[in-house]
Amino acid sequence: MDGTLVDTEPFWLAAEEELVSSFGGTWTHDDGLALVGSGLDHSAAVLRGRGVDLPEMEIIDWLTDRVQSRIESSVTWRPGALELLRSVREAGIPTALVTMSISRMARHVASLLPFDGFDLVLAGDEVAHSKPHPEPYLHAARVLGVSALDCVAIEDSVTGLAAAVASGAVSVGVPLHSPLTEGLGYTIWPTLAGKTVADLGDLFRSSRDGAAKSDAMKSDAENSGAEKAGAA
Repeated sequence: MDGTLVDTEPFWLAAEEELVSSFGGTWTHDDGLALVGSGLDHSAAVLRGRGVDLPEMEIIDWLTDRVQSRIESSVTWRPGALELLRSVREAGIPTALVTMSISRMARHVASLLPFDGFDLVLAGDEVAHSKPHPEPYLHAARVLGVSALDCVAIEDSVTGLAAAVASGAVSVGVPLHSPLTEGLGYTIWPTLAGKTVADLGDLFRSSRDGAAKSDAMKSDAENSGAEKAGAA
């Protein structure tokens, strides 16, 4: 959600800096970027380690309140995100919003969509393990009644992509505040602008065809090695 569907990361960064500063600490832009994509429980623990003398749940609620108040007055949809989501919905494909924001924030953002965008909203306080653990994506796929292997996941952060790739979903990275590196099990799209459900279908098929060819080549190599060993 944050950074892929809407650009709320500057709100989170500002809220974190404000909270740490109120306890006499220092919080830099790079400190905030290191938490992009992480679960709020992890972020709260990090902030406590930086001097924020509040229980973790109070930290989570404080940050969420600050960010949600900013969203009330201004929400910035990422380029192409609404158009791609609408294209997917019109094709009748089940969708899930998988975010580490807490449920009240996630459902609020989903309610701002100009159409019914998601069959499921799965938030960080509804899973036992936050991203980069694959549980959020595996759980969402299970609720949708499909295998994660038959899904495409779109993420903007290293942490989120690690979760998506680990779940087995075909994964797309659309970088925003976090730099992404090629060749780590996902495809990078510089932007979602101009992308449609057909592009997702093409990506899914090419990824699965590539994986099948790789498995076949590996199997052939193993069989060839076994035959040579037998001949020897």
